Amino acid sequence: MATLDAKQKFDLITENLAEVLNPEIIEGILAEGRSLKIYWGTAPTGKIHCGYFVPAIKIAQYLAAGCNVKILLADIHGFLDNLKAPIELVELRAEYYRRTISAVLEAVGVSLEKLEFVKGSSYQKSPEYIMDVYKLCAVTSEHDAKKAGAEVVKQSDNSPLSGLLYSILQVLDEQHLDVDCQFGGLDQRKLFTAAKEWLPKLGYKERAHLMNPMVPGLQGGKMSSSEQDSKIDLLDTPEVITKKIRKAEASPKVVEENGVLAFVEYVLLPASELKGQREFRVERERDGLEPLVYTSIEKMHEDYRADVLSPQLLKPAVSKALLDLLAPIHAAYQADAEWQEITDKAYPSTEKKKVKKVKNKGTRYPGAGQESQGLPDRTKQDAPVQN
Repeated sequence: MATLDAKQKFDLITENLAEVLNPEIIEGILAEGRSLKIYWGTAPTGKIHCGYFVPAIKIAQYLAAGCNVKILLADIHGFLDNLKAPIELVELRAEYYRRTISAVLEAVGVSLEKLEFVKGSSYQKSPEYIMDVYKLCAVTSEHDAKKAGAEVVKQSDNSPLSGLLYSILQVLDEQHLDVDCQFGGLDQRKLFTAAKEWLPKLGYKERAHLMNPMVPGLQGGKMSSSEQDSKIDLLDTPEVITKKIRKAEASPKVVEENGVLAFVEYVLLPASELKGQREFRVERERDGLEPLVYTSIEKMHEDYRADVLSPQLLKPAVSKALLDLLAPIHAAYQADAEWQEITDKAYPSTEKKKVKKVKNKGTRYPGAGQESQGLPDRTKQDAPVQN
């Protein structure tokens, strides 16, 4: 990508975002000619799915704009949030995330020279950080801490105290990672506004905040690790990926909550631009027509509403473009035995072996015990905690 001026960098940094808090901080830094320092945090919990391409594309754009980007592998946050990441697996999952996110970013052809991975536990146990936790706890109410994490931390009527600490830690991360702004989804807005209010209480400066929109999944809702039909795992086979996209919700002429169109808007179009040519092609050979070539989502929406671009045309085109994007990731994974081993250990199989019942009709009488009836032992075995 050609050298960009301050305005072009700002436009690239803010492209496709839902909201920017304190944009003047970003503009001031770019006007000085300094590289903007951004961090994005992710807790290493469930397996990475294609929804991660949405923040990954933005991170790739930040790197293309000359920003220094830190990716926080928030291992401590992982088990603070209702033990989503079992402590004995956190280390492995953090390494799985590091390798997989690197592969995603490399797939869109951006240099990782200005990218740094930081594990939360590498600094969140330091005396300075812990003292700041105590200080912030002293000036933050339970109500405010719970409100800040309401959209991102699992809560209940009797939530663990760890859920309140989650918000405290995320706010302090901006200071201790020494960044100018934090990037995240729109669901983190309450945490971001809390950071603007809380950090000055400790004498620290406000940061800017960059927020992605909540992009719908394949079934219309949020793309989630826990919703099998709503997400495509990064390492799914081409057959599985094609099948999932074919089954995705994409009502004709309706662009709202259309996860297939949203994937083109927030992933495939910007990814093609990062690779050098912004376009999305829809082949129509079967109908004897020229392909539809899009460089803007607005034209795609227009054609989709007019049924020029139908779900039957859109889905195969999305499948092909996504498989092309995933091909180098799949190849890298297949060539890396260590990455495969880490993945298997980080996400051990939870499939239970079927036990065949032993039939013994001659001993079934009222009051007979399990053992005398020849029935299988039904004692449950402990299984690893899964997301």
